[in-house]
Amino acid sequence: MSVPVNASPKSTLTPLAHGALNHCFGCGLENPSGLRLRFFTAEDGSIVCHPRLGRRFAGPPGHAHGGIIATLLDEAMSKANRVRGVVAMTRQMSVEYLRPVPLGAQLTLTARHLSVHGRRHHCEAQLSDAAGQMLAMGTAVFVVVDPDRFRRNPATSLNR
Repeated sequence: MSVPVNASPKSTLTPLAHGALNHCFGCGLENPSGLRLRFFTAEDGSIVCHPRLGRRFAGPPGHAHGGIIATLLDEAMSKANRVRGVVAMTRQMSVEYLRPVPLGAQLTLTARHLSVHGRRHHCEAQLSDAAGQMLAMGTAVFVVVDPDRFRRNPATSLNR
């Protein structure tokens, strides 16, 4: 798997507006314990984010917890759907942890949409360090959901 990192410093990145997910752990700006990720769309349609993980996301000493790495990849892939106007939830995800992810370092998170088969959308993502060395990568299948389910009753919409 290889997500093109075409978002060079010369590329134009457009902030990705993604709705009112204010309390989302990954991207919600009103969630004080969340990651508060800010996503951008590159000229080629891929998703770009430049996270820097604090000590509260530690796993092994000085490095990120594997669950946080998976969350980063999942969030980026979900935005690869969102930029296409697709509201979908993760059905299945696979993560390859290639190298330890250092805390406090500038990282580059990229994702892109690969294909669609009915309600299933396939995406991939990668997390790299400042030198461009890939640290983790993932693929996922997302299933389109009706956004009205969340508006009707957010607390129970997934239990039906």
